[in-house]
Order: sequence, then C-alpha cells, then structure tokens
Amino acid sequence: MARKVKTTKLDIIRCASKLFFEQGYSATAPKHICQELDLSTGNLTYYFPTKEHLLAQFAEMLCEFQWKMMEQEAEEGISSVMAICLEVMAMAAMCEESQIARDFYLAIYTSPMCLAIIRKNDAERSRQVYKEFCPNWSDLQFREAETIVSGIEYATLMTTPDSAPLEIRMAGALYCILGVYNIPEEDRKKKIEKVLKMDYRRIGRRVLTEFKDFLDETNEAALEELIRVRQKG
Repeated sequence: MARKVKTTKLDIIRCASKLFFEQGYSATAPKHICQELDLSTGNLTYYFPTKEHLLAQFAEMLCEFQWKMMEQEAEEGISSVMAICLEVMAMAAMCEESQIARDFYLAIYTSPMCLAIIRKNDAERSRQVYKEFCPNWSDLQFREAETIVSGIEYATLMTTPDSAPLEIRMAGALYCILGVYNIPEEDRKKKIEKVLKMDYRRIGRRVLTEFKDFLDETNEAALEELIRVRQKG
C-alpha cells in the first residue's frame, strides 16, 4: 500500500488560495480545505488553529507581494508616494469589479488579527515613504496614523449601491490619506491626478491572479523564510 505523503503548511495555503479565489473566502469553511486535501481537522488546526489564522497568513504574504508589485508599476520607483496611491486604487478597483476579491479584502480588514498585521506592516512602510514630510514623528505616531489610514481604506472598499463612482471615492480617500502624512495640498492633487490616469484597473486584476501563481511556484523553505523575516520585522 502506498504511503500517504504528509500534508505541509504550504499545501494548505495553496489549497486555501484555490478555494478562496474560486468560491470566495466566506463560502470556504475549514472542512472544505480538509476534504480537498483528504486531511483531518486535527492536522489542519495544528498549522492553523482557526480560519482567521489562515487568513492572517495570507494577509502577511499579500502585504509583501502586493507592495512589490506596486513599486514596480509606480513610475516613481520604490518606496514612493505613488506606489502607495496605486496600491489603494488597485484594491478598490478589484473590490468593485470582483465580489470574490471584495469578500477577501473585507474579511482581512474586519479581522483584528489581520488588521494588526496590516497596520504594523504599513507603519513600517510609511516611515520610509513619508519621512521627509514627517521628520520628527515617532514610531508611535506612524502607528497611530495607520490606524486612521486603515479605516479610510476600509471605507473605500466597503461600497454600497448608492456609493459615489470609484474615481470620486478614491480621489477623496487619497486626499485624506496623504493629508494624514502632511503632504502639501498641491502635491496631493498632482499625485492623485497622476494615479487616476494610470491603468489601475488592469493592475488590480493582476494582483490576486499573480499572487496565486506566486504561491503555486514558491517552496516550503521560501515560505518559512518569508514568515521568519516578517516575524522578526
């Protein structure tokens, strides 16, 4: 009788990504992942005690992956204000065009565990991007700012049937976000005008597709290294 190959943490993440991005995060229960992998509930919870722990792992990896993509797409290069503007625009476009993307991102932004990851990650990034505008800010001030910014981001993703068109919503959201970090008004208007002219919808469509491809192509060692680096940071 053939010996069953041990299911790894990466196997679970890959399976979950398939289900999350095909049928939706909310529609995927832990039992669906277990059925797909022929895995016991105990083996799943050994790696991820709850579904939220699994989502938090996705949030950790997606923050890193998504930011690198935006840095490549932004015309101003790495650690730029444009990359941040483009990232917010791309997320909003994804959520407007795809119910599955919207379900996934809103789950992240309403999870205390995931929100803590986002705020920590974005505070570190914002310190690099906005340091010239906030030269005397402490780490605490950057963390406080990201508490406000994450709320603005969530509000732009949580649309209703009577919400304003995407471009109008995002112009207002970006104006507020850049204002939190003391970007001069004229510079804010120029950045917003520039990002609105970019093909942010196309970039948004690529994010989750390429993120899933990234998970399919990575290996266990690379995953553990990413987790180690992020936890150390």
